[in-house]
Formats: sequence, structure tokens, C-alpha cells
Amino acid sequence: MKKKNGFALREVCGERVIIGEGLEAINFGKIISLNESAALLWSKSHEEFTVEELADILCSEYDVSREKALQDAEKTAKGWIEMGIAEA
Repeated sequence: MKKKNGFALREVCGERVIIGEGLEAINFGKIISLNESAALLWSKSHEEFTVEELADILCSEYDVSREKALQDAEKTAKGWIEMGIAEA
């Protein structure tokens, strides 16, 4: 999977949000609020990533089983694709 160009994690009024910046995101017109773990995944993942890499990040930061981390990472990655900020 790959993060789409032109999206950045920012803090706005104490909330972590993804916003579109630059020409790649000119038609985006949304702000996406992320919870703590999703913001962590976005900030620590590479431009290209796998669900397994996201699960590794969760396991290194939280007391969570590998199975649960993989489930959460898959759900998060699918959400990012549905929101248009990442692609398969």
C-alpha cells in the first residue's frame, strides 16, 4: 500500500488530523480526524507500507497481541484507502 502524495498529519485545536496540501490534493476538501493509534501509524509508516509493518508499529508501542495488531492495522489501512488518502 502507499500513502497518496499531498496529505499531511497536523495538529489542529488539539486534534490530530490529515489534511490535503498541494496540487495532488486540490479536490480533496476534507479534514480527517485520527485517533491516537491511527495518528501514530500515519506518522511512523513509510510512504509505502504493508499491514504487517503497521502491526509491527502497534506491537512496539502498545501492549497488544500480534493478532489484534494485524486486525487493527488492516482496518486502519482499509479506512485510509476508503477515505482516499492511501491506495492499494
